[in-house]
Amino acid sequence: MVTVALPDTWVYALRLPHDPRAARVARTTVRAALNGHGMSEVLDAVELLTSELVTNAYLHAKGPVSLRLTALGEGRLRVGVWGSHPYIPAPFAKPPGDRVPPGSVGDVGGRGLFLVQEFADAWGGWSLGDGLLDRGAGKLLWFEVDRGDRCGEKR
Repeated sequence: MVTVALPDTWVYALRLPHDPRAARVARTTVRAALNGHGMSEVLDAVELLTSELVTNAYLHAKGPVSLRLTALGEGRLRVGVWGSHPYIPAPFAKPPGDRVPPGSVGDVGGRGLFLVQEFADAWGGWSLGDGLLDRGAGKLLWFEVDRGDRCGEKR
């Protein structure tokens, strides 16, 4: 009998249309990929944070969204979400050591990005073009989690 070992590193990429159901499709994809690769320890946090980023991309941009899941090896996972809107929000515009406060009780939004700094081990964002010819290139926001850490507890 031959035993097949899943690789430690892998990548899934998904392009989502500008559709209010995109976050649900992203959550389903995350759930299938992480369960299939034995990363259920981080499933809840990754699903929540991915849903937040895809929802924000849908709300703040007019075009499609791209999702990329990358297993970096040794239990680390990076999730990247590309959207066509160029603005990089906090906490992605700040180094991971800088903290942003949670939203106020009356705020309609702002809590989801706060969750990124609470549940992710690292995060960041890149503008994909500032020049006149690059307008509309958007941005890439990413976060990483380590399945060796219990979600929500920092080292």
